[in-house]
Amino acid sequence: MKIRNLYLPALCLCWSLYAGAQTARQWTLEECIRHATENNIDLKQRLLEQEASEIDMNTAKNSWLPSLSAGLGQNFDFGRSPSKDGVIVDRNSANSSAYIQASMPIFDGFRIPNTIAARRLNLQAAVESLQKAKDDLAVGIASYYLQALYNKEILTIAELQITLTGEQVAKTEALVNAGKVPLSQLYDIRAQLANDEVTRTEARNNVTLALLNLAQLLELERSGAEFDIDVPSLPDPADGNAGSILHPDMIYHNAVGVKPQIKEQELLLESRKKMLKVAEAGYYPQLNLNLSYSNGYYYYSGADDIVNIRFSDQLKQNERKTIGLSLNIPIFSRFEVRNSVRSARVAILSQELATENARKALYKEIQQAYFNATSAQEKYTASTQSVEASREAFKYAEERYATGRSTVFEYNESKTKYAQSLSEQAQARFDFIFRIKILDFYNGRPITL
Repeated sequence: MKIRNLYLPALCLCWSLYAGAQTARQWTLEECIRHATENNIDLKQRLLEQEASEIDMNTAKNSWLPSLSAGLGQNFDFGRSPSKDGVIVDRNSANSSAYIQASMPIFDGFRIPNTIAARRLNLQAAVESLQKAKDDLAVGIASYYLQALYNKEILTIAELQITLTGEQVAKTEALVNAGKVPLSQLYDIRAQLANDEVTRTEARNNVTLALLNLAQLLELERSGAEFDIDVPSLPDPADGNAGSILHPDMIYHNAVGVKPQIKEQELLLESRKKMLKVAEAGYYPQLNLNLSYSNGYYYYSGADDIVNIRFSDQLKQNERKTIGLSLNIPIFSRFEVRNSVRSARVAILSQELATENARKALYKEIQQAYFNATSAQEKYTASTQSVEASREAFKYAEERYATGRSTVFEYNESKTKYAQSLSEQAQARFDFIFRIKILDFYNGRPITL
């Protein structure tokens, strides 16, 4: 950039002095995003929600497996008791029993396959929700990162102002010694130098605060003084970014197919439709396969003519094996199935509205991002022209002051306008870069510098 050529030497000097005072590792934007993705608490919570969805899907898949149960029983009867043949006799008895049984669904009105499909869609929606949270976090980090870069550039401009004012202090001393300007001008320029140093202190504090905010967003247990970021070599945002400022309709056409918030709502809609079929399964009969095995031992007492069969022989005689089918035909369920179906249809309509609302919200966000980008582009262009004009005005004021043809107030006014134009250009520059990155983000490109 032409504007940067004027203060590039001073900028390099200031950054070298500033970097020499820092001992912290300098983080790139990509490193910040990667670290936050791995350590952010909100993302960890969403990851747990995803794992819970995986468990739900696994539970649904296991519904096809047979249920298996076993039991033991021990009864004591006194006086009158049932025999193994089912006859009530006047004897005391003890009965030991054991059983194992299994039941497996054969047909349940397609409840299980639709439940599995719904749980799988919920899992995919949870994955998209996690990705949406990652995208939002990346945008937030990029915003804080660029704010820190902006504050660093403001610090550089403040350092430049001190350098320029310091040079004029030396020139004013020479003019005073030569008798060309009164001593009061030397006091005034020294006062301006003190003000510039205050401005530099404020700018340095703003850098520290911006780094602290970014470090807190990254969940780093360190202060801003122990954390620093890399200052990349950013090209002029006006060069090579025209392809990013597309019409909102074109950006939306690309974004609606890739943005996770839309995929999440569409997957949830398909899940609601599957749950409607699950509810409708209550209208169908259910067929189960049943298997069982049972055995028992009977011991009688209280009469002299009792002969108890040995335990091993009874186990051979009393075992029972069963295999069968059971069919459950629903007739009247107090309208529970009907109301479940109605609730499922309401859930579908609600999710359709949520999906449409997500699409409209995305389009509004893209429209706003497009407007912000075009406005930032215009502001950056205007600020660049302002820098060129104020730079020329400052050069002229500097020449007049050096020859004693203007006062220190005129010089300071011109220098202040020049510094203000540089600050406005820096703000417009980083804002334009951020707005371009947002448009790229909606087009499915990762946020990088």
